Amino acid sequence: MNSQGLASYFKFSNVDWGNMLTSTWETLWLTIGSMIVVAILGIALGLLLFETTNSHNPLVKLLNGIVALFVNVFRSIPFIILIVLLLPITQKLVGTIIGPRAALPSLIISAAPFYARMVELAFHELDHGVIEAAESMGATRWQIIRKVLLPESMPALVSGITVTTISLIGYTAMAGAIGAGGLGNLAYQDGFQSNNNAITLVATVIIVLIVFIFQFIGDFAVKQIDKRTN
Repeated sequence: MNSQGLASYFKFSNVDWGNMLTSTWETLWLTIGSMIVVAILGIALGLLLFETTNSHNPLVKLLNGIVALFVNVFRSIPFIILIVLLLPITQKLVGTIIGPRAALPSLIISAAPFYARMVELAFHELDHGVIEAAESMGATRWQIIRKVLLPESMPALVSGITVTTISLIGYTAMAGAIGAGGLGNLAYQDGFQSNNNAITLVATVIIVLIVFIFQFIGDFAVKQIDKRTN
């Protein structure tokens, strides 16, 4: 079955398509599941950073410092190191350190801070005159968040989660290299370690296609909700 050279990448008879389908589903499940949690956490953290940035209250400033520290620290740790550091927490949270489920905590903790900074930036880029107009009409802070801040920033938020999701797909491939399942695991275990180049090639092509599909969906959604293009 094993062979060397460029031709070995095209020996598709060596591919177990059933395993390939299962691994594709695992990658999609990991990506979509973590993306949903990352979107919720990222918006919450980004909003918290935005709302506490210019406060003169010492307690609020302390809260801003703690959240900013959390975001900066976990955004800075390379994913492959983070997933190893979090193994004890992963064991506690999901009961295992092997398989697709074990990758979820690391994926979420790694990507949520990254997206939070994009959310905070999107809020800061919003025309402050729009917020001041809402304040002059007597809107409460919660009403401003719901009816001004989030709707007006929605194109940037969707664009940001698209970029984050594509990063998550790359992370799932890395997580697969240490036994977290998915196409990365299949490419490394059954492809690279078994010297079965056809599996590596097919898994790579599927990952690229998944990235293209998520990018297309994200671009389409942004185009539909961006007032400047309608």
